[in-house]
Order: sequence, then structure tokens, then C-alpha cells
Amino acid sequence: MEVLEEKEEEEQTEGEELKALEISDNLQDVEMTVPMEQVCVPSDVPDFDWSSIDTSQLPSSYKTNSPKEKKLLHIADHFLQQYTHLCPDRKLLFLHPVNECGVEKFVSTTIRPTLLPYTELYHWDGCASFVSDYLTMEPLKSPITPPSSLYSPTTILKYQKGNCFDFSVLLCSMLIGAGYDAYCVHGYATHEMCSLNETLKLCPLLRKPQERQVPKEGMKKKSNKYRVKPPPDLQSKFELQQEAKKAAETEAAQKNKEREEEVVTEVEKPKRDPLYGLRVHAWVLVLSGKREVPETFFINPFTGNSHSTMDEHFLGIESVWNHRNYWVNMQDCWNGCKDLVFDLGDAIRWEIMLSRSNKPLQLLSDAEEEKELSDRDTDDMQEKGEEDMSFDMPPSWVAPIQISPRGTEIVEVREWFRNREDMLDMREVNKQTQLTTEYFSPGHLLGLKAHTYTSLEPETEHTMEFYNEARVDGLQKRVENDNEITEYFVGRDDFLHVRHMEFGKRGKKIHLASTRTDINSRPIVQIKECFHRNLEKPADEDVAERIFLITEETIHLTYHLKDKYITASKKDFFKAADEDRKGNEIVMTPEMCITYQAGSSEKDKKLLHLYKALQQLTEEEKQLKQQVRQSEAEVLNILKIRENEETAVKLTASIYNTERNEKRRQQYEAMKNTMEDELLGQEEQDLDYLAPFLIQIGHRKKMTKGQALRVRDDCLTDLKHRLVDKANIIQARFEKAVEELQEKDQWFQKNHNQLSAEEEDDFLTCCSEIAFRIHILALRLNREKQTAPQKYLALEEKLHKDPRLAEYLGHA
Repeated sequence: MEVLEEKEEEEQTEGEELKALEISDNLQDVEMTVPMEQVCVPSDVPDFDWSSIDTSQLPSSYKTNSPKEKKLLHIADHFLQQYTHLCPDRKLLFLHPVNECGVEKFVSTTIRPTLLPYTELYHWDGCASFVSDYLTMEPLKSPITPPSSLYSPTTILKYQKGNCFDFSVLLCSMLIGAGYDAYCVHGYATHEMCSLNETLKLCPLLRKPQERQVPKEGMKKKSNKYRVKPPPDLQSKFELQQEAKKAAETEAAQKNKEREEEVVTEVEKPKRDPLYGLRVHAWVLVLSGKREVPETFFINPFTGNSHSTMDEHFLGIESVWNHRNYWVNMQDCWNGCKDLVFDLGDAIRWEIMLSRSNKPLQLLSDAEEEKELSDRDTDDMQEKGEEDMSFDMPPSWVAPIQISPRGTEIVEVREWFRNREDMLDMREVNKQTQLTTEYFSPGHLLGLKAHTYTSLEPETEHTMEFYNEARVDGLQKRVENDNEITEYFVGRDDFLHVRHMEFGKRGKKIHLASTRTDINSRPIVQIKECFHRNLEKPADEDVAERIFLITEETIHLTYHLKDKYITASKKDFFKAADEDRKGNEIVMTPEMCITYQAGSSEKDKKLLHLYKALQQLTEEEKQLKQQVRQSEAEVLNILKIRENEETAVKLTASIYNTERNEKRRQQYEAMKNTMEDELLGQEEQDLDYLAPFLIQIGHRKKMTKGQALRVRDDCLTDLKHRLVDKANIIQARFEKAVEELQEKDQWFQKNHNQLSAEEEDDFLTCCSEIAFRIHILALRLNREKQTAPQKYLALEEKLHKDPRLAEYLGHA
């Protein structure tokens, strides 16, 4: 606090440094009105209710503060009071938010340095990758204010969710435990970094792995004059030249590709952010020195990527802290973090909260640090009466951080897609069962809604869901394995809702070249159909289930239950053997049908009725067999189409996006060229341009020179007026279209936060049409201005050559 009091006297001389993150008064109200904005996380991921977590089993340190922690909170409040007095324009510091139990805890004590027993987590890149992959990001409730709570790393690991501050505290705990000089940072960043928007970044699957930074000293080798001479280089210099030439060509092609990508990137640059410089973000600072880190760098906890301290995405720093102390940045951040000096021992640039030494621990060597720590332990008894600022940071209140080996394994991978021609929306891959589930938006070629599989090979386990409204047969779901297919229907007129098919083992397979199917299909063993109740029929005449046993040539019918009955009526038909048939006719006998009529002991002995029923069922069985083969063929077709779609992924583009939509771009160019050709090649119609003016003098065959000059001048004057009027009309339409587009833009600037995605697309479509109209009008106006003098001179020449005027005007 002594340093802070000295600052009060030097306030005027250090005015620039005290304006490090100054925010104008008119933006203070924005803090209370800005809602939580959309971030780049899938819309179907439900929001997690943190208030519902169970805290009853947490240790007592989570629910109470020790005397030393209470004293630390008192020191923090005193520090904050003097800070706000000296720096009234600065934002409030992030010092002691509440934890998951609602207890205020100082941020430094929330860090729990931990070295985990996994070699992958001994290096910074392994720790960063684990945190970014294991946790799911949650946006801050307000993008311009830090959170009101900061949960323990153990709770964050348990629920695998958190905001940027949660990510940073966990990562910092792991890095400090691994021996790095790491700090949590409270600062400001761009919208893309705060919302995890990596739209313009390279796909992570195509990104090369980051190489660990190795100090230059480790690369040096001692020279030895007695070393063995290396063998002579026998490689052909010509071959080396050829390889170098190929490498140069490849590099040139790569540069051309990068230029093209830069053009696309320029088109796709994000819009201006109205909250630029105000968006709060937390990340990790790693200072050079320990663990042979050659240069200070940042880590974005959302992605696990390292960044230079000069990175333009980091716009300013309020404070940094580790498990031992807390520092406030007093440097000007007008140029982001590019000009910041990360010498935390500099009391001018960094305001320290707990001052115990003139130089911070991160600048000491390991031996000096151990001595410093031991000296502090021996001096604890002597310093009890000193000021608050000589206070040591209490130990972390967080329980030991533990990660089970399963926590380092990938259990499930989710991928979200947009603008795909096959309408694929999301893909889930269970790494334990190797089960893949794909979800499709409406509009797929075959009405596919979801597809679950382990392999795209036929006659393996597949579950396909369909948009039944888009299908004629009302099919909602189809489940297939090596010997069964089950189909589920919705909204059918015949009340069918389930069809189950069983197959036998086929004989020797005969595989055709370049095909995926066999000549002999799987033999159908059984077809079972289930029907909903049809209230227009009596229950004992309404079939609930029918089973066709193909190999046994038997048909079982089960009817719906009648009211107050516990058994249903049944009929079993046994087809006649071939020797009992007369040609294709069925010879019906009483033994071919067994009937049970619920509530009646009499048997239906009318053979004619049973004969017609058996004949109809036999015909339906043939149709069902064809339907089964069609279902098998449809499955094969879907698998083939999905395989082709994944082999060559195609993207859709709006018809107004002429940069990406090649077909639309060609149409646009063709239309543009056609209109230009019409404008350039348009010829005057073959009309008698003198007729209106000859009428005025009475169509005389003979006229004086004065009359001829009058006719000529009137004709030229009329053309001039018509050209000017035409240009004025085009100009007026052009100005009206420009004004309309400006009004649209102003309206959008005021209301864009309230628009849905669909409404925004409609608005952009409308603006694109207006912009295209402006473009065409500009072309026409420009052409009119260029061709008007030529048209005037052309008509003047025609008038001089016209035989009706030539003899009077001459050719002068």
C-alpha cells in the first residue's frame, strides 16, 4: 500500500500510464445493457444449470474461510479501495469472486499447482491441449464484464464445462505444477477469440503439430579437432538442382493458392465489432526462464494454441495473478499488448498487491528462490506486527486436482457442419463402441434424417431415420443387421406401423466385378407386420398382427382384442403342398385353416370365405416379398450415395454469393455481358427521323435553304433533349436505388441485434437485389454519357447526306 500512496503524489506525471484501459463515460451504461451474445458453439447444446450442482460432499475449505483467508480478503478490499481512488476511470479488478458454495475466495488461492502423473501433461502444449479438448466452453453472461463467480478446478473438471476464467485457472494450475512460470490474465480480446470463432482459421486436422521451443544453447555442439572426417558427399548435383527446381515450382504453386485464399479471406472478413476493445477475456501468460522457455508467450485456453505477446487479437491487460501474488497492469494498452513489458518486478509498470521483496520470485534463479522461501519461513514470527502488505498468500483452498486415466481418453467426438449439399448437420462418433451417428437437415435426396452405423458396408448394423412427411410410404425408421430388417411407419392409411423381416443364410456367394451386391439375395424366412386399431372395423375382424412364415408356408393372423376380453381371435393358414394343387389353383380343405374366435365356440366352416382370404393373403405375400427386396435395394442405394457424398464433399452457396457459387457467377457474367452488348450494339430503329419536322412545313417538295436549316436544327435539338431526358431518368432511378440501400443499411444497424438468422438472410437477399440494380443503372448511365456525343454527330452526318436536305444544305 506504500507504493499506492506514493502514486497519489505522482498522479499528474504518470497520467498516460493511468489511462491504460480507460473507458469513456458514455460506455458505462453499455455494461448493463449488453446481452450474452451468440458464440461459436452448437445451438443444440443445452445450457447447463450451475445452480443445480451438488455441493454437499465438498470439503469444508470450500464452504468457509480460514482466519488467514479472511485477512487476505480484508487486504484485497483495502487495495481495491485505494486503486479505485487513484484510477477512477479503470474497470474494477477481478479479486475475490464467489466459488460454487457462494463463499468469496481470492483468485490466487483458487489456483492449485498440480503435477499430474502423465508424461503428456508435463509440457505446456500437452496441458493446453487437454484443457481445450476436455472442457466445453461457456460464454460470459456479459461480454464486457468478468464473471461474478469462479469455481474450483476440481468442480470444472467434474462437469467438464466453464468460461475463459475457469479454463485459465485450471491450465495455470497444471502449468505451475509442471514447473512453468505461468499466470492467469484478466484482459480484453477480439470477438473471434472470446467467442471461439475459428471460421477463418485452418482446419485443426490440416494444421501441423506445434514444435516445442528449444533453447538455442541446447542446439550447440562442442567442436572436436580429433573428430572423424565425414565421408565425401557422393550425391548428384544435377539431381539436387532438379529437386530444388521442383521444390521452387511447388512453392510457387503454394503461394498462388495462398493468394487465392487471401482473396476469399478478404471477402469473408468479420464485420466491425461495436464492442471492440471492451470484450473481457482470460488467458494464460507464460514467462521466459523456467523450463527453458526462451521467450514469453500467451496461451489461449479455449484452443490450446500459443500466441506471441505481439498478437493483435489480445487488446489489453487489467491484471495477472498466480498462486503467490496479484499484479495490476499500469501500462498503456492503446496498442494492445504489443508494447507491454512483462517485468513484474517493475513497480512503475506493475502494481503488486502483496509486496515482500524488491524483485519477484519469477525473476529469481531456483537457488535464490529456495533461499528466499526459506528466509520467509524463518521470518514469519518476526513479521507479525508489520503492515498488511507483508502478508503471505495462504495455501489454496481447492482439493487436490486428480484426473483418472480415462479422462485422458477420447470417449466421443462431435462434428458440426454447415452449407453441405448432402444436408449433413452433425456427426457423433463413439470412440469406445466405434458407433457413428449422423444427423441431416430436411432436404436430403432420400429424406434421410439420421444414420447410425459402424461401417458403410451393406448387411451390417444400420439404423436409418427418415423425415416421414417427405416419403409416400410414411417410413420413419429402418433398423438392419446381418439377418434382420425392421421398419417403423407413421400415418399410413392401412394402419401399418411395424414391419419385421428375417433372412436366412444364403448359399455360396457369387460376386460380380465392380459391384457391391451378390447375384443371390438373402432368402426371406419370415415377414411380420403390426397394425394399429381401425375403429371402423369390429375388433375381431381388424388384424393386429400377421406373420408370413415363408419357408414353412404358413400364415398366422392375430386380431385386436375386443372390449373386456383377455384373448384375441386368431387364424392360422397352412398352404397346400405342390401335389395338392391343380395348376395354380389352391385346393382348400378344412385342415388348411385353424380358427379361434374369441367368445364363440363355433368354428367358421365356410370354406369359400376361408379360400378367398387365403388367396388374398397369398397375393399380398408376393407383394411383400417385392417390398422387402425394394427395401434392401434402397439400403444399398443409401449406403452407396453416402459413400460418394463423403468421398467428394460438395458445399452449397447462396445464389447471391457470386464468389463461391460458380453457376450463379457464370449466369451473372452472361447477363452482364448480354446487357452490355445490348447497350453497346443497340442501333436506332429505321424510322423517318425527319417526318415530324417536315409536317411542320407542310411536306413541301421544294423548300428554301432557311426552311432546310430549320428542319435540321429542330431535329438535332429534339435528339439532344431526348438524350438529356433519358440520362436524367436513369440518374433519378440510380439515386433512388442508392437512397433505398442507405435506408436499408441504417435500419439494419439499428435492428440487427433483434433479427433472427432467417430474417437476416432475407434482408441480405433484398440488399443484394438492390445493389445489383444499382450496378446495372450505373452501367447504363455511364454508357449514355459516353454515346450521347457520338449519336448527335451521327445524326448530324445523316442529315447532311439526306437527299431531302442535301441540295439545300450542301456538304460543308
